[in-house]
Amino acid sequence: MLTDALLGGVTYTLHRFPLDQKNRSLQAWDSADELLVEHVETLADAPKHLLIINDGFGALACALNAPKITSLSDSFVSHEATKYNLAANNLVDKTVEFVGSLAHFADTIDLVVIKLPKNNGFLAALLSQLSTHLKPGVPVVLAGKAKDIHTSTLKLIGKSLSEPTTSLACKKSRLIFAATKTLSEGKAIREHLVSWPLENTEFTVFNHANVFSRDSLDIGARFFMNYLPQGKKSLRIVDLGCGNGVIGLTVLSKMPNAQVSFVDESAMAVASAKLNVQENLPEQMAQCEFIQTDCLSGFLPATADLILCNPPFHQAQAITDHIAWQMFLEAKRTLRVGGELRIIGNRHLGYEEKLNRLFDNCKLLGSNKKFVVLSAQKRGQS
Repeated sequence: MLTDALLGGVTYTLHRFPLDQKNRSLQAWDSADELLVEHVETLADAPKHLLIINDGFGALACALNAPKITSLSDSFVSHEATKYNLAANNLVDKTVEFVGSLAHFADTIDLVVIKLPKNNGFLAALLSQLSTHLKPGVPVVLAGKAKDIHTSTLKLIGKSLSEPTTSLACKKSRLIFAATKTLSEGKAIREHLVSWPLENTEFTVFNHANVFSRDSLDIGARFFMNYLPQGKKSLRIVDLGCGNGVIGLTVLSKMPNAQVSFVDESAMAVASAKLNVQENLPEQMAQCEFIQTDCLSGFLPATADLILCNPPFHQAQAITDHIAWQMFLEAKRTLRVGGELRIIGNRHLGYEEKLNRLFDNCKLLGSNKKFVVLSAQKRGQS
């Protein structure tokens, strides 16, 4: 993995998270980070309170300076990576405040820098929050790959901020310049929360802006719902990578005595899952916990009876299976002997081989042209 990053004339050691991923060609910064750092260093008035949004692995928090820095991300992993890289570069004395994607902003912020997320709905929510909570006229600088910045991107930005302008492309990246303007108080969160009826149920599903398959039930979850457990057993179940929590919610309705942990690294996903239980099964809230963490970090060994999972096969822009493998490893640690990991995945990803290698058993529960539903059990000797 490439770790030596030259940002603003200074070399930093920057690591992607998780640290043990196998793809050594990936790096923790890109040319958009480089452009942002170069631009901020040329400003006549240095920021006193800098807001950094969507800093993937902490490159911007390490390289940019202000008396106070607020780092906002929807990702638990991004915040953990940023803390690690600050320490790795002896920058622990920097005053960095870490906040989630649903947080309000301090009105002392005088400069905002944003790495463009790939999700336009998430970008729209972030931008309207800026102009809802910051005073008018605060400069906002966005950076991304030139190929991802379209006329539609600029129109979206202009809905919440001042009319944007762009820099010339450099190293295949580009900057966008705008400023905050006043919107009605409280508009941001309400405007970007969407809902729809969950088919074949009486439930309504709510989704914050950065939740996977925000506008409809994704086809993988739809197929997985045919293979969920039911009954009266008091099992401890984990909905791992829960997203909006539709799998855990369905299990709660089928297993009224279950204890369900909704787990995701996205703050908006966990908030959506909690809202969906509150709105649809409020009498079962006491049986649930909602946790933002990296995979099953923080879970004690041998404490779960069943783990349900639809593993991602990408991290931001990178296609990779390391998150799925991490989920499988941590699931095995967290399951009791006799406990089960039940997953859905695209047929071409070859999860059968991974589960057989790890658990020494893998059973096919169902399949169609696109997906397989697999089950692996933790045995006594494993």
